[in-house]
Amino acid sequence: MLRTYADQVARDYGMTRAQWSVLKCIERNEGLKQAELAELLDLQPITLTRLVDRLCDNGLIERRPDPNDRRAKRLFLTAAAQPLLNQLDVLARDLMDKILAGRAAEEIDAAIACLGAVKDNLRRLLDKTEPDEMSQQNSEKRYA
Repeated sequence: MLRTYADQVARDYGMTRAQWSVLKCIERNEGLKQAELAELLDLQPITLTRLVDRLCDNGLIERRPDPNDRRAKRLFLTAAAQPLLNQLDVLARDLMDKILAGRAAEEIDAAIACLGAVKDNLRRLLDKTEPDEMSQQNSEKRYA
């Protein structure tokens, strides 16, 4: 429901929640390669390419050559992106104030801590099961 609501709100600014996420991630990590950004956002590279293309077409981000790899491009915000990001920051605070209305700060802190612990558990589980380990485990099961 949060994603749906954020999409509705973002539409007033002529963008989607996904585009908003891309802009915010680039703001925090300027100079990323597209593959690195796709991994951070947990998006398929082709999906991210469409989002980046649209944001480039709108003059909000630009691809620059990577000085160490002539095949790669790095992503940077343009000057035109900053006023929009400032508006989106205000929008995000307002959105969260409305969503969390009536909840005490202690409840919010406890919920964030709990969700953070769940995320850490998931990250550890994913890190333990690397693709090579999975294929080895699967072959052991077949021949056991």
